[in-house]
Amino acid sequence: MAVLHRALFTWFICLMFLILLVLRLDERVRWSWFIVFIPLWLYDSILLIYLVFSMISHCRTSHDRFQRTLVRKIWYIFLVVLQQAAQIMLCIKLENNGINLSLFYVMIPVWIILSASTVDVFQSLFEK
Repeated sequence: MAVLHRALFTWFICLMFLILLVLRLDERVRWSWFIVFIPLWLYDSILLIYLVFSMISHCRTSHDRFQRTLVRKIWYIFLVVLQQAAQIMLCIKLENNGINLSLFYVMIPVWIILSASTVDVFQSLFEK
C-alpha cells in the first residue's frame, strides 16, 4: 500500500472515531463507549497484523534473525497492545457499569507508552 493510501486510511479512521465521539458526547446517541472506540481498535488490529506479517517475512528472508529491526518490531507490538489495554480500560471507566476503576490505573499504560517512547526517541537521536 502506498504512503498516500496509508495516510488517507489513517485520516479516515480518525475522522470516524471523532464523529462517533462527538455524537456520543453530545448525547445524540446512547451507544456504548465500546462502539465509539471500534474504529481505533480496527486500526490497531490492522497495525498488529501488519507487524506480525512483517516479522514473519523478516525471519524468513534474513540470515540474522535477531537484528535490531526485529527487536524494534517486537517493541512496537508491545506498545500497540498497551495502547489497546488503555483504550479498553478507558471504555470500562466511562461505562459506569458498577466497576469502580480509578483513573490512575486507567492511565498507567499511557504513562508507560509515553515514557518508553521518550527513551526510544532519545536513544535513536544519540545512536551512532
